[in-house]
Amino acid sequence: MYIKIKIVFIITSVLLGLQSCGVKKYIPEDEMLYTGATVEIKSDSIIKNESQLKSVLEEALLPKPNKKFLGMRVGLYYYYKMQKENPGFINRFFYKRFGEQKPVYKSDVKPYEVEEILLNRMENRGFFYSVISSEFEENKDEKEASVKYTVKAPKPYTIASYQLDSMPPPIHSEVKKSVAKTKLSKGMRFDLANMKMERERIDRDLKQNGYYNFNSSFLIFEADTNQYDKKRFDLFLGLKKDVPKKSIIPYKISKINIYANYHVEDSIANEVERFNEKNYINSSGFFKPKYLDPYVTLEEGQYYSPENSRNSARRLSTIGAYKFVNIQYKEQDTVYNDSLGILEANIFLSPLNKRALRVELQAVSKSNNFSGPGIALTYSNRNLFSGGETFNTTASFGYEMQVGGGSSSGKTSVDLGLKTELIFPRVIFPIKIDSDFFKYDIPKTKTSVSLDYLRRTQLYTLLSGSAQFGYLWQANRYVTHEIIPISLNYTKPSNTTEEFQNILDANPYLKRSFEKQFIAGLNYSFTYNGMVDATKKHQFFINSTLDVAGNTMSLFAKEMDNGKKGILNLEYAQYAKVDADFRYHLNFGKEQLIATRLFGGYGYAYGNSDIMPYVKQYYSGGPYSVRAFRIRSLGPGTYSDDGNSQTNYFDQTGNIRIEANIEYRFPIISFLKGAVFADAGNIWNSDPNPVYEGKDKFTSSFIKEFGMGAGVGLRVDVQGFVLRFDFAAPFHDPSKNNGFDFNVKETVFNFGIGYPF
Repeated sequence: MYIKIKIVFIITSVLLGLQSCGVKKYIPEDEMLYTGATVEIKSDSIIKNESQLKSVLEEALLPKPNKKFLGMRVGLYYYYKMQKENPGFINRFFYKRFGEQKPVYKSDVKPYEVEEILLNRMENRGFFYSVISSEFEENKDEKEASVKYTVKAPKPYTIASYQLDSMPPPIHSEVKKSVAKTKLSKGMRFDLANMKMERERIDRDLKQNGYYNFNSSFLIFEADTNQYDKKRFDLFLGLKKDVPKKSIIPYKISKINIYANYHVEDSIANEVERFNEKNYINSSGFFKPKYLDPYVTLEEGQYYSPENSRNSARRLSTIGAYKFVNIQYKEQDTVYNDSLGILEANIFLSPLNKRALRVELQAVSKSNNFSGPGIALTYSNRNLFSGGETFNTTASFGYEMQVGGGSSSGKTSVDLGLKTELIFPRVIFPIKIDSDFFKYDIPKTKTSVSLDYLRRTQLYTLLSGSAQFGYLWQANRYVTHEIIPISLNYTKPSNTTEEFQNILDANPYLKRSFEKQFIAGLNYSFTYNGMVDATKKHQFFINSTLDVAGNTMSLFAKEMDNGKKGILNLEYAQYAKVDADFRYHLNFGKEQLIATRLFGGYGYAYGNSDIMPYVKQYYSGGPYSVRAFRIRSLGPGTYSDDGNSQTNYFDQTGNIRIEANIEYRFPIISFLKGAVFADAGNIWNSDPNPVYEGKDKFTSSFIKEFGMGAGVGLRVDVQGFVLRFDFAAPFHDPSKNNGFDFNVKETVFNFGIGYPF
């Protein structure tokens, strides 16, 4: 089956390549296919940034020729095929994927029009009196033609001085301050684009200082060459004639109205509460003004500032209680005088539904042959105490049955969970912290408590509870910090069967990691997410976390009977764990990109612990890891479980993890996307486990011990919600020590929600 698929793919690719070359026979007898144009710049003087100038000229060349792929005109070929009366299914399919609208011939090219455009581009950059010429270059055998444009560039005009012309007060003084920060300087070449950017920069400065009605088009540049005979000029900045009076005066905010519970169908102000020099309308019983006020950076008596408006809108949106934030300004024409205008700021906040109920159905399939359904029920209250608090409580139930695997089949697993989370959109701290310290975002205080019950028949029961208290905030558009100063976790195994006890007795490391344990520590996470700029060609993402436990406990601990230290007779874990996740995306455009990822993590147990707790150890393999290996089935090192399905779920973990991934993503049709990928990675132990006979130890030869695999994927992407189906096969299995062998018979299917990285 796999051989047939591979042969079909190869034949299809060869035919596609051979056929796409044969477009010459479709070109009309009296025509030639236009293949593009080149630009040559000739100048008697040295042109600064000549390559950049040439790129500008090349972008102006019209028309654009038909595209090529690996030297072949695939799109043009299928255009011609579609002109047939019955093109067929295959041609229609490839035309939708690769086809172009129409061929571009020599007769479509108008060199004289392009010459005018090139001359305009040169003059806009200071090269006045340039001379443009063109000529066709033909290849009659291939029925192809191109154009060569020659640009003779004289010495450009340069700035001798940049001065501010007369303007009425008070705008003159503000523009003067802005011009003092200009990047235009003596000796710079005349450039229309630079002048446009200068106008926009001054406009931003004026807006930031209250000039609500100003527009960059009100500014005008004038150049004077009369004083010089060596292609230099004086540049003057002034105001156009008949600029409206209200455009050249600053505006102050006289009143701020905040509609804390705004509905479009009901805009009547029933209740007005004055707080901190702001009017809170219809806020009573919905959102307390003292909690909402820190999110508003606007103040009465403050000059209008678009930056303050954006900051207020962004901060209000992060509360989580509102679906729309709309800030509008209203001019008070009856109040303003010759030098000052008055604005009234109205902030309309449209709330989300206060209560919500979400049901999530799950289907689980794990590498240890456990499969089964699950359900999670979440209740949310987005404004619990009338201060924007978000309260979530989730109850979950999962049932799994182990099928296959010989004698291990028939085992069942029941998982019950209850998690309660309360998020305050402000800092809860013993000492008052000024919210103005956080310019971009106000930190959120997160608290959570969870209980879990896991029962595996014929093995064990595991009770666990956790509690966290911490803070989350954005430092800017890209950087997010999360610090959890209080993180508690307690696990207690019980009802251990003889079968499971034998597994633990055979592996002392596993036995120690499964013992009743108390974890108390601190977590910190730093995230830089440059992928919020979805249109950028180069995108970067960095996430680094630090997890430290047991240090504070050691100050109050007492020695127990087993020689370990504990709190209230509970042994606590002591360790440090740090990991980093680096991602880079290269966008090609049209939904095509190459995504890469590099992950590294290390955990170190010390003091009161001989080994990292099981829940804190690393594992490798699965839909978000090395996809050619099942979850927890890769490593550690070159270890192999020899098909022992009773133990592979538990002991294939380590305290070191390194992984690398690369993936090419592309559109197929509509919401269906495709991917081709390769993954590599593994886990190791810094101190070898005797059970593994040294195969799990991390050494300088770790790269040779990478598990490697490659595959293809299909993704259903509907407005950001992604269902992912990946098929991957290993080509290097470190446990087999058989070199590189791409084995499609061991293809692994992975299902996931969201992209892996």
